[in-house]
Amino acid sequence: MGIEKYAGRVAMVTGANSGIGFATTQVLLSHGITVVGFDKAVDKLQSLKLKDATSNLHVMEGDLRNEDSILAAFKWIRDHLSGVDIMINNAGLCKNAELTSAQTDIWRDLLDVNVLGLSICTREAVLDMLSRGVDDGFVIHICSICGHILPFNSDVAMYCASKQAVKTLLEGLRKDLVARKSKIRVGEISPGLTRTAIASEKIYDIFPCMEPEDVAGAVVYMLSQHPRVQVHEIIIRPTGFDY
Repeated sequence: MGIEKYAGRVAMVTGANSGIGFATTQVLLSHGITVVGFDKAVDKLQSLKLKDATSNLHVMEGDLRNEDSILAAFKWIRDHLSGVDIMINNAGLCKNAELTSAQTDIWRDLLDVNVLGLSICTREAVLDMLSRGVDDGFVIHICSICGHILPFNSDVAMYCASKQAVKTLLEGLRKDLVARKSKIRVGEISPGLTRTAIASEKIYDIFPCMEPEDVAGAVVYMLSQHPRVQVHEIIIRPTGFDY
């Protein structure tokens, strides 16, 4: 009753072209799960698919800041793959933006991706599951340690606020599904510093960090639990890092 129960099912992974999203895409494919990789850039995903023409990977170019782009992706999945059974909300932006001087467009981009795009994907995935009678679906948000602590610098306050919102939205979703008497499970993974494109490479030479595969492993752990078990939250920190 591990992750193999999802073999042949469909997962949508946002931000799938790099970092945690790419690692998660690879590990889900290795377990026989069909993956729709959604991202603005898709070069790495296309290369991955070319390596194995029989792969159950479907590459979808789109923008989480554009609702029409998201809805088009879900329509394609419904038309060609029946629907989404596992929603991995991985995509996220982290931009330094002082609260007293940043341009509004910077805040808007950050919130559109980290909060609104995530919420639209969640809504569409859950409504699709419910319409098909899927009662063993899963929604996983890739959050951040910043969703659990106060900002360490003023210029990351908006980013931290967006991740605190993700944490709140997850609990609201859990309560919504319980009220509907649905067995669809939800969970959140909050990693500390992880080697991705979200930060400058030199940061990873200074501080202890994790690799994207470490976070992807937590996704597998959540999906592997018995249906009676809902791992609601996992916090992962690099060993030896005090933040």
